[in-house]
Amino acid sequence: MEGLQELTFWQKAHLYYQKGLENGDKRIENWLLVYSPVPVVGIILWYLFFVWAGPKLMTRKEPINLKLVLIVYNFCMVCLSAYMSYEMASVCWLFYISKYIEFSDTMFFILRKKNSQLTFLHVYHHSTMILNCWMGLKYTPGGQSFMSGLVNSLVHVVMYSYYGLAAFGPSMTKYLWWKHYLTILQLLQFFLVTLHTVYNLFADCNYPDVLNLIVLFYALTLIALFSHFYYRSYVTSRTNDIRKCKV
Repeated sequence: MEGLQELTFWQKAHLYYQKGLENGDKRIENWLLVYSPVPVVGIILWYLFFVWAGPKLMTRKEPINLKLVLIVYNFCMVCLSAYMSYEMASVCWLFYISKYIEFSDTMFFILRKKNSQLTFLHVYHHSTMILNCWMGLKYTPGGQSFMSGLVNSLVHVVMYSYYGLAAFGPSMTKYLWWKHYLTILQLLQFFLVTLHTVYNLFADCNYPDVLNLIVLFYALTLIALFSHFYYRSYVTSRTNDIRKCKV
């Protein structure tokens, strides 16, 4: 204790940082992008830079036709999500890596000059999900951590199926009437994760309370953001359509 008091603030911070890294699950510490949060944060910063710089670089360029790429990508994500739903207990790391792959969603928006899709909700969800997955994988791979990944993978089977069909173009529009139900499904997953996490806080379980609180806070922010999106996209637009019809 005496020796600890003699250390500088930065030395203490480094000591606690190393201790935090060493407390992770030893079985997976050598897996790609698991041991340290430094490369994870670096990739997130690169993603945010791309979100900022990408639209500027595309200003004087024509939108890129990515129809075939989008069809292949989205249905590959359907297969990956379905596989992770089936094998979730053993693919926590694969689920975590899939969040890096999902950065492609943003890249495709930018290359196609669909900048209206680069909402705060989209960027926030994509950039923060990775850090949450890293913490779960680093310290509690498997166990209670499987719930969020399982529900998210099941939802992504439906979500990427929708995106894959939409990528075929206007000919598919009449079959995609269920878009707003997809948002409801996404909201449902966050409510389920919230209930599961609250239960964990009071259950006799060794799962760290600090991780439960992080997941709970994150799920609540997503409920708020997706609820706002649903209200703005469907409730408000429907009300405006009714008003136009009356006029």
